[in-house]
Amino acid sequence: MITLKSAREIEGMRRSGAVLAGVHLGLRDIIKPGLSTWEIEKFARKYISEHGAIASEMGFDGYKYATCVSVNDEVAHGIPRRGLILKNGDIVKVDMCVNLDGYESDSCWSYAVGNVSPEIKRLMAVTKKSLYLGIDQAVIGNRIGDIGHAIQQYTEVENGMGDVRELIGHGIQPTIHEDPAVPHYGEAGKGLRLREGMTITIEPMITTGTWHLDTRVVPHDTWEYYATADGSMAAQYEHTLAITKEGPKILTSQDPKEDAKYL
Repeated sequence: MITLKSAREIEGMRRSGAVLAGVHLGLRDIIKPGLSTWEIEKFARKYISEHGAIASEMGFDGYKYATCVSVNDEVAHGIPRRGLILKNGDIVKVDMCVNLDGYESDSCWSYAVGNVSPEIKRLMAVTKKSLYLGIDQAVIGNRIGDIGHAIQQYTEVENGMGDVRELIGHGIQPTIHEDPAVPHYGEAGKGLRLREGMTITIEPMITTGTWHLDTRVVPHDTWEYYATADGSMAAQYEHTLAITKEGPKILTSQDPKEDAKYL
């Protein structure tokens, strides 16, 4: 079932999204070579708690952590690990959900660790731009396929990268995973029509190689996560947004200047 949100509910989600964005802004200052991914988890937990919010992923389907932390060819759902130390040239993706006063938000961001290669810089730039190309299509009357087509056209056709199929965006609120499904590939003009009040995530996961994924298990654990099947590097950027009469509104913005037309 898809619920259409009121202006009051969307504002509640925006407040939740501001807490989540604050975590990401703080991570920009601490992510560097020599940091363990567990330190990312500790920072997120502390920030979220200090701002009166709850880390929504903790306890969801048995998950134990506030963040998903995925490094290099790890695409998504990696867990924060005390023994996983970031090194110069890595790319790390940090994904999390926040609940503030009953309102949910969800966002992932990619971070360069130290000095990364031109290939990773290009991957990050293409992935981030594809997110905004998808957001541009999130307007009343368009269809879900318009979002996916814009992302796939830019990432795969124009830039020769892999556009992950297995993991997709989704509706959000009242829980972190609601209908509709929001693929990052597809055919323009196809799929569910977008309506005012829908709240969704757009979260392209793009690779320098294949779009196919393998499932891996964390050593000394039973948790499964996803990595590229060919070992190529992966990036992800994600925002929560609302479909409104004025156009798509980003609810997890980290930069009012960058996102000015979406606020």
